[in-house]
Amino acid sequence: MASNAWSEKILHLLRRMNNFYSAGNQPKCHTFGSTTRNCFYRAVFAGSSRSSCCRFEIDGAQVGWIPPHVSSLLTRHADVFLPPQEGAVSLCPSLDCYERRSEAVNEVLETFRTESSLKCLRGWRDERYNVKPRFCDVPLMWMERAATSLFGVKRYGVHINGYTVSDSGEIHLWLARRSITKQTYPGLLDNMVAGGLAAGVGIKYTLIKECEEEACIPADITMKAHPVSTVSYTYEDEEGVFPESQFVFDLELPLDFKPCIGDGEVQEFYLLSIEKVKDLLATDDFKPNSAMVVLDFLIRHSFIEPDTEPYYQEFVTGLHQTL
Repeated sequence: MASNAWSEKILHLLRRMNNFYSAGNQPKCHTFGSTTRNCFYRAVFAGSSRSSCCRFEIDGAQVGWIPPHVSSLLTRHADVFLPPQEGAVSLCPSLDCYERRSEAVNEVLETFRTESSLKCLRGWRDERYNVKPRFCDVPLMWMERAATSLFGVKRYGVHINGYTVSDSGEIHLWLARRSITKQTYPGLLDNMVAGGLAAGVGIKYTLIKECEEEACIPADITMKAHPVSTVSYTYEDEEGVFPESQFVFDLELPLDFKPCIGDGEVQEFYLLSIEKVKDLLATDDFKPNSAMVVLDFLIRHSFIEPDTEPYYQEFVTGLHQTL
């Protein structure tokens, strides 16, 4: 692929994955893949609906963004949510601790799950994510993972770049192809290992757990992984707002080691040259946020350099947005 065309496609990816803070507020569908978000493509907003969203606040601290179609539903639950005031939706004062807030909101979500047409709740996982203003803050409540986009709360994950270095110094990258049974992005290329950060679970624990479950990588090898970066972005689509930050690790694997399919979330692993990986980044065959993690790897390892990449600064900025 010609260099300029490749760069433009990568720039488009980054703009798409940061569209919540872009100008404009008119929805427009772009396809990347082939059907809905839970299959191979997603409808993405060309601009941002941020100006019409309500802030989601707990104890006066903003923890998310609530799209208009969600805030209108919350008015039916006045025992949990206060009416919007000055552009913000808050929880009732009686919900004054972690467990009370979590249980009350979850009851509302369970109602939405059975009564409403909110697509994201069809992928209910019984997996809890903490809700807090910043990663370093004390959690204020937990929320079902499938519902987090309805409130635009921050989500965190762990992504691992597995790679090898030959005797001549040549680097190859391990990629995974997601199972066709995955709820989101089935069949697309992914980082070797990745997983969401559930409530009450640490980053290193998640790293070891996901490596073992998804790729059968022993803990003694996984422990050699190095934390190297975070990749952060905020996008919106028809299911809500997604402020996400991924903790990125690099793991050099022995030349004779091959990750194996574990829990069925992956259907195959590939060991690919850097040039092949670069070509794949500009296709619709990659899970978008995982493509960003690989892009970060290529920049950090100097496979993309400012003298030869005209959008180098835009790439770096697009990978590291403030949530």
